[in-house]
Amino acid sequence: MSFQPNPGDEVVINDIAYTIGQHPAAPGLAYAQAGRQGIVYQLIPRNGSISGAKALKVFFPKFRIPAMVYQSEHMEPYSELPGLQVCKRDVLTPERNGALIGEHPDLLYAVLMPWVHGLTWFDVISDQKKLTAEESLKLARALAGTGSAMEQRGLAHCDLSAPNVMIPFFSEVENLGGLSAVELVDVEQMYGSKMDRPDALLAGSPGYAAHRAVHSGLWSSYADRFAGAVIIAEMLSWSDPVIVDKAWGESYFDQHEMQTVSERYFAMRDSLQKRWGSKISDLFIRAWESHDLSSCPTFGEWFVALASADAGQADAVAVKEAEDQEAAAAVVADTGQTEANVSDIGMTDEKAANGQIPSVREVPPGQEAVVNRLFLQARALEEEEKPAAALEVYRSLYHFIPNNSAMQMEVEAAIKGLDAKLNPKEDTSQPVRIPFYRSKKFMISSAVLVVLLAGTVPTVKILADQAEVKQQEEQEAARLAEIKAAEEAEAAKAAALKQQEEDKKKQEEEAAKLKAEEKQKLAEAQKKEEERKALQAKYDKQAKYEAYLAKKEQQKQEAAKKALQEKYDKQAKYEAYLVWKKEHDAQVAKQEAERKAAAEAQRKQEAQRAAEEAARKAALKKKRAQNVVTLIAHYNKAYNAQKGKQIEDAVSYARDFKNLYNSDAAYFKGVGKVAARMSAINKFLSNTSYNLPNL
Repeated sequence: MSFQPNPGDEVVINDIAYTIGQHPAAPGLAYAQAGRQGIVYQLIPRNGSISGAKALKVFFPKFRIPAMVYQSEHMEPYSELPGLQVCKRDVLTPERNGALIGEHPDLLYAVLMPWVHGLTWFDVISDQKKLTAEESLKLARALAGTGSAMEQRGLAHCDLSAPNVMIPFFSEVENLGGLSAVELVDVEQMYGSKMDRPDALLAGSPGYAAHRAVHSGLWSSYADRFAGAVIIAEMLSWSDPVIVDKAWGESYFDQHEMQTVSERYFAMRDSLQKRWGSKISDLFIRAWESHDLSSCPTFGEWFVALASADAGQADAVAVKEAEDQEAAAAVVADTGQTEANVSDIGMTDEKAANGQIPSVREVPPGQEAVVNRLFLQARALEEEEKPAAALEVYRSLYHFIPNNSAMQMEVEAAIKGLDAKLNPKEDTSQPVRIPFYRSKKFMISSAVLVVLLAGTVPTVKILADQAEVKQQEEQEAARLAEIKAAEEAEAAKAAALKQQEEDKKKQEEEAAKLKAEEKQKLAEAQKKEEERKALQAKYDKQAKYEAYLAKKEQQKQEAAKKALQEKYDKQAKYEAYLVWKKEHDAQVAKQEAERKAAAEAQRKQEAQRAAEEAARKAALKKKRAQNVVTLIAHYNKAYNAQKGKQIEDAVSYARDFKNLYNSDAAYFKGVGKVAARMSAINKFLSNTSYNLPNL
């Protein structure tokens, strides 16, 4: 039956009783962890404590290899090294654990080893568990020390990754004082001069495998150098909250980013430089830019650099960064209202010098890619007719650009243009339309009407009150009033016409003025466009010159790196040659000794076989002679019994004769009259009336 234990089940291995541990996060389930090659169960000694727990690794069928016994025997001496306690292994074999394997065939060649308490580095990254600078340095030193000790003995883990690095440092189990701060697990792929090469080689884990080695297996003494450099850099950087927040997920880097220029690479490089110094950041850069695993820094180099590292320096940098962030937040809070206005973003250098806006720092090394990416993103949004989004990106980009640079002026111009496009100002030069009831024409007409009414009302009253005798006088007065009203109306009409002519002239003058202003604005716009083009040409020329200088500097650095890399490659090849020569000489001596021992053993075996063959022949000859005498005795007994009328006894003796004869018939057939006796016996057994002859 398959091995599927429950918590509390008892397993007896090598006369020691264990119980299956219970998973701390899932009560009722066995404490098991699945890996690439099998499942690891926690075993707790029935008469012991949790600190003495063991790990039982049950391999999948593909990885149940008999050579695991030989490999484990050679691993055991390395269990004394710091970080390699799981090399103390006991393999379950049919000879020693036949009953248990018979009950659970899955346990064939399973491995019993110490259980390592604590988190894995995978858990630390996945949970985004922030470390102190002291913790980061302690973990990095422990891993570098373990790797250095392994390299000095020609060993390599060959699958170094976050899940395979345990951190007993964070364990809650007591009595772990003798353990290293870092322990390696899953050592079945370990490389060593006495180890057998695995049938299936692993190519490394995502986020820790060099992209140039992803498609080929890892099996050499250099296999751990690149992955080790990445994990050490992660451990050192995990006291930086910025790096923790930028992590890809299960590892800091995405596998597609390995050994490429990316935002995460620049962030980690700069963090190592600021917090731990140039020696450590240079080692990380060497590993990242290496062309093969042998060109990566050794663990010994890491250990030496980390020995002189100071956690206090990293803490001081962290405190300074926190203070800078608080100061920046205060400046942003004080100037937040001002920054909302586009004109404030476009302030001149003179205003910045007077302290009206905070000066923008130089772009630190490593942020050029971020600045360029934001700039290209804003340009793309602007081309896609998304001015609001482009304006926001330009405003975010503005705070990362150096003062007085070509890009700063270009971004200022883009911000002004987009703001003017999104928030056009009202044109006050256009004439305001006057309501009809307030126009001069309406007011003059109303005045004429009032005058007419004022003249006619008194006239009607007089005609009504006076006698007919005064009718002519009244008519004359009315005529005079009408004439006067007509004159006043004519004067009002003339005034209205004059006013209309003045209004028309004024409108024409205003239209001419507006036209002149528009013409002047167009000329100014053309002039600004020409100035902008000239300034842009100047910026382009300056940018080309700066790009030329940067290219020259890069070529110089690449040449220096190439020369240094060639030096490292040459040294590595020489070291590899020395290692090979030493191993080759040892192998030749070993093979010669084995050949002599085999020849001597073969000679002894042949002599022993010859002696055994002679003894066997002598024994056979003696036995056959005795058997011939016995056959003759059986025949004579059968013959005498027949003569004495004791037929049953005769038949019994005859059968004894036949059975002994058939045991070596080929020999007895050619001995004297034994064959003739056998013929007579056969006839007698088939017919008891047959008389046996006296032979």
